[in-house]
This record gives sequence, structure tokens and C-alpha cells, in this order.
Amino acid sequence: MIDLAAKVRFLSDAGSYPHAASFVEARETHMSWVFLTEDRAYKLKKPVRYPFLDFSTLGRRRFFCEEELRLNRRLAADTYCSVIPLRCTQDGSLNLSGRGRAVDFLVEMKRLPRADSLDVRLREGVVTEGDIRNVGKLMAGFYSGSRPEVDDGILYLESLIREQAVNRAILGQPMLGVSDAALPVLDVADIRFTQLIPSIKARIKAARIVEGHGDLRPEHVHIGTPMQVIDCLEFDRSLRIIDPYDEINYLGLECAMLGARWVRPVLLDSLMARLGGRPDDEVLAFYGAFRMLLRARLCLAHLLDPVVRESERWPRLARSYIAAAEGELSLVSPPVRTLSRSRAGA
Repeated sequence: MIDLAAKVRFLSDAGSYPHAASFVEARETHMSWVFLTEDRAYKLKKPVRYPFLDFSTLGRRRFFCEEELRLNRRLAADTYCSVIPLRCTQDGSLNLSGRGRAVDFLVEMKRLPRADSLDVRLREGVVTEGDIRNVGKLMAGFYSGSRPEVDDGILYLESLIREQAVNRAILGQPMLGVSDAALPVLDVADIRFTQLIPSIKARIKAARIVEGHGDLRPEHVHIGTPMQVIDCLEFDRSLRIIDPYDEINYLGLECAMLGARWVRPVLLDSLMARLGGRPDDEVLAFYGAFRMLLRARLCLAHLLDPVVRESERWPRLARSYIAAAEGELSLVSPPVRTLSRSRAGA
């Protein structure tokens, strides 16, 4: 039995790779190990099981590696190369050259210049309106070429309901330090959500829902030649079933969190020009609030890890996302605090 630690040691050695590599940088995430060489990146999924994913068996890890390759080739065909087996010979030696039985699988990718990532460019102030219009056109073309999810569109609404309940369960925990800020915003978001369910159902019926990217953030957008969007969410199809305006609005909000508020309207205008059917302001505001609360929750999830890193960072960042959610809900009257007090006195 080859354990994860042995695989990480092997893949952290530059001599393990069939192509020339003078160094390997290993990075650990919740779900994977990523090994970076000069021009390649290799992702090894951890044998983990969470409520939202299951990589616990070799067969499931192979399946989701193949899904990651398939899904990401939709928007980053030049980057995602192959799925390659990590093999073990009879004497217990690991290799990537095709000898022995497969003991795991890796997604092989070309390594993109970090300087071309949208988040880096925004921080450095070197993103143009033309760049953002090109991102909008790329995504609008992707959505317009996707099959409308009418039968499975209900998965989108079910996902919103499920994830909003988890948002409350996590953000409302006093021990995590943000419940005082989060609960009033959650209360209003829940009220708005209940009111807007008929509108969201109408968008599903009108074939406005597609299978999208699932995790569209600035760090996943590369302003290179060709422009590419990477790191699609592969482990749960229901989380990719989405309103394109929700996904694009979320990208715009993440850009706003980096100080670039001007990006969101440009993205939304690009989507409207290709797709039409922009949702009402109330629906768009709820989408934004929901995504910001979800991001706040994901920040706090770091505090629930067995080993907590940067413990002071996560509540602070969560509060900034909660404030952004409050701002979204206040875009349509009445404002958050007024609604919150009205409900408390009802």
C-alpha cells in the first residue's frame, strides 16, 4: 500500500518527471497537492471524503481527474494536457513512465504565467476595459453555446437553498467571531430569497440556466494569448448548473473586492449584448449577496481545519465579504438594517 506521503515525496523530486525539470514546488490545498515545474503543473487529488466531494477511492480519483480535463478543455484547451497514471512496480518503486500498476492519477497542465492572472493584473493596475470586454465575450460565447438546462435547472434552485442553509449554519456560529455581522444580513437574504423563488423558477423555465464554470474568480482568468479560464469546479455538477448572470456577477464582485468596481458593469453589459434576458435588479442583488455570504463562509471554514493557518486573517476577510453582501442587498430598497429591524419587531 503506497500512502499519500510517499506519493508526495516522489512527486516533489524533480528527477521523477519524464521531461526535464530542475525544480519542483509542491503546494497543498484542502483537496489536492499541486506540483509545479518550470513549465508544467501536476495535480494529485487527496484520498479524502467531505460532505461535498468524495475522492476516497482510486476509481473516483481517476474519474474526477478525467472530468477535470474534460470540463476545463471547454475554456482552456491549450492548458489542460492529459491525465497520467502514477504507477508502482513490484519492488515498490513509483514512476510516471508507464511501468507497473496504477496507484493514482495526475492532471497534467501547462503552467501559465502568474503575472497574466486577472487578480494580479488588477492589483497592479494593468487591466484595460478592452481586456474585460474580451473576458465578457469569451464567457458569453461559452454560455450561448451551452445547452439550456431546463429539466436539470431545478438543481440550481436546490443548490441555492442548500448552500444558503449551510451559510447560516457556519456564519451564525458565535465561536467563529462574525455572527453579529452575519445574522442580520442572512435574515434579509432569506426574506429576499423567499420572495424571489418564483422569479428564479421563471428563469429556469425560460431556459436561462446552463452548466457553467462553477468557480469563476479572478485568479482563474488568464489575460494571455489565447485568453483562458481555468480551474472549473469538477466534483459536483449541481454546483455548475447556474444562471450565467449569477456567475458573471460573482466574478465582477470578486474584482470589486480587489478595488476594481468598474469591472462588473462591463462584464454584465457584455453578457447582455450576447444573451439578453438580464434578470431584475432584485434577483441580481440576491445573487450577489448569496455569493458574498458563501465566500465569507468558505473563509471561516479554514478555522475548522485540524491545523489552522493565519487564524486572524479569516474572520477579517469574512467580515469584508459580509459587508459586501449587505451592500448588495441595500442596492434595492428597503436597506438591510431596516428590513432586519422590521422582522425583529414583527
